[in-house]
Amino acid sequence: MKNFRNLIVCLCLFVLASCSVNEQPEMVMEKDTMVLSQENAVIEAIMSRRSIRQYKSVVVGRDTLQQILTCGINAANGQNKQSWEIRVVDDSTRMKKIVDLMAKGNPSKTIQDLEGCFRGAPVMVFIARDLGYDFSAYDCGLFAGNVMLAAQSLGVGSICLGSPVRFINEGSTRDEILNLLQLSEGYELCLCVGLGYADESPEAKPRMSEKIKFLEF
Repeated sequence: MKNFRNLIVCLCLFVLASCSVNEQPEMVMEKDTMVLSQENAVIEAIMSRRSIRQYKSVVVGRDTLQQILTCGINAANGQNKQSWEIRVVDDSTRMKKIVDLMAKGNPSKTIQDLEGCFRGAPVMVFIARDLGYDFSAYDCGLFAGNVMLAAQSLGVGSICLGSPVRFINEGSTRDEILNLLQLSEGYELCLCVGLGYADESPEAKPRMSEKIKFLEF
């Protein structure tokens, strides 16, 4: 009887160990590229995300946006300073005010140029960095990365934008726009992320895997 109980225990441990192994995606080497033989939600979001430049005229609900932005503020960041301020514009009236002020501050650019730099995204996430913290720009980049991957996982397209930031920060109406965005003193715009439901399916761009090198000592 004792030997029988021991056999049962061994079998149970074997089954548990097998289940534990099967929960992990199996890594397969194929032509010097590591691929996953099982689905993985995080990897799927990373590999399927594209920069979207055409959007449907469909509203992204506030509940969905809140989920996405909550993932954003859970990004890794230096010393947990969370050295960003986030302003979300999801109404066309306020966006028009911003674009009009950008045009006033950049007279060499047309309204069409400045509207185009937002790529038609119906939701614009303005990300500002803390000028009092040297690594704040990195924190903002990590925030933006989380936002775009969370959006992808929820079926929402995204694009990371720098040109609107340049036009705002270098324009003569910079302070007016920052006031309109209700940013705190000591913060300046760092990045924008556009969000919306994609109206295109762009192909993946080639990636330079040769830039990754394992060092051997």
